[in-house]
Amino acid sequence: MGQMSEFINQMQVYEGAMYELSTKLEILDSEFQVRFSHNPIHHMERRLKSVDSILEKLQRRGLPVTINSIRDNLFDIAGIRVICNYRDDVYSVSNYLSTQSDIQVLQVKDYIKNPKQNGYRSLHVIYAVPVFLSSGAHYTPVEVQFRTIAMDYWASLEHALRYKADLPDTKYTEHAQTLLDCARSLQNVETQMQTIHRDINGAPQVVEAPHEHVSR
Repeated sequence: MGQMSEFINQMQVYEGAMYELSTKLEILDSEFQVRFSHNPIHHMERRLKSVDSILEKLQRRGLPVTINSIRDNLFDIAGIRVICNYRDDVYSVSNYLSTQSDIQVLQVKDYIKNPKQNGYRSLHVIYAVPVFLSSGAHYTPVEVQFRTIAMDYWASLEHALRYKADLPDTKYTEHAQTLLDCARSLQNVETQMQTIHRDINGAPQVVEAPHEHVSR
């Protein structure tokens, strides 16, 4: 089999894993609605890395441009962004997902408990999900970014600022500082709203990120 057809097959596997995980998330959301009269997921976004992005990342990291190199080193080719209503929802959904018997947790980065220096907050979990082909089950990584609406609102503007190439350095620094202040303000508002929601809704309180339980 040629490299190109092997690459296309591999991308189909990543796409399959992405939809497999999306379906699990939709089922979880429906179950929460039935059990707790609350939908934890506001909406989801899916994306597969483009060929250009894959090549750029391999070259940037000095890795060979092969299918095996992609499989062994890149865990974010398939990605899902899960926008939740509250911070409790982020941890509840990510934990319920990680306890499913056919899912493995490969990596957890909790930027909610430990925000990045610029104020970025999000929970990043790499799950491995089985994609069933004629040759058997292929466990395939999918990176899931769990955020609240406020975290996503903030991250979208920060991303736009970071990639605004023609902005003078002084303006960039000024806006970056303001965004850091905004991140803190949003965190305070979120905490207050979360407290009210807990009090009136009584939904499950899970405040720990999933734990890695598989090493690759």
